[in-house]
Amino acid sequence: MVAHPEVLWAQRSSESDKTKNVVYLTINLPDIQESNLEYNLTSTGISFKAKSGNAKTGSEKDYAFDLEFFADVIPEKSSKKLSTRSLYLVLRKKENKDEYWPRLTKEKVKNAYIKTDFSKWVDEDEQDPDAKDDEDLDAMGGMGGMPGMGMPGMGMPGMPGMGGMGGMGGMPGLGGMGGMGGMPGGMDFEKMMAEMGGAGGFGGAGGAGDDDDDDDDGPPPLEDASPAK
Repeated sequence: MVAHPEVLWAQRSSESDKTKNVVYLTINLPDIQESNLEYNLTSTGISFKAKSGNAKTGSEKDYAFDLEFFADVIPEKSSKKLSTRSLYLVLRKKENKDEYWPRLTKEKVKNAYIKTDFSKWVDEDEQDPDAKDDEDLDAMGGMGGMPGMGMPGMGMPGMPGMGGMGGMGGMPGLGGMGGMGGMPGGMDFEKMMAEMGGAGGFGGAGGAGDDDDDDDDGPPPLEDASPAK
């Protein structure tokens, strides 16, 4: 009984570059006997007939199929390569156009043996990736820092709209917030904090309620009680 081999296909399309206007066709059949291979490629289709396997081990089997292409190809500009695993063809499309063939076969019929070659397939709109996308990825620096999301003085690129913080280079007197220095306009932040502390604004930079006066002197002394009359 003659079997139909698995046929994998992918394609590229180009109106300007003929070498990129092709169909990749792989007859996925191992151990094709080259002496029994009957292969005929025309402008409109392909016919294939071969034996695969080894007669001595009883694994020999006949395979064949005929296929009419969706559109014409140029046989003399096409190529083939036979290996121990498959017969691989690169078919040159006759008509140069940017649009893909909608299918491999002329007739819109389902063939369980014809499958997309996902190892070679590229979507039509992804044949020539937009160079701008690559530049954007490079600009991201591997996500090391997104533009407009940084803060000077904190190891990150500048953050627009944060000018009022004076770059946050390091505020003296805030040891716990090291690296957030001088305020804009030469303002003495330490002095300002001291004044606010005296006014009860922050209770001192060291922490809330940290006044010089010690309120914890114990209870007031008891007054002598008047003798009862």
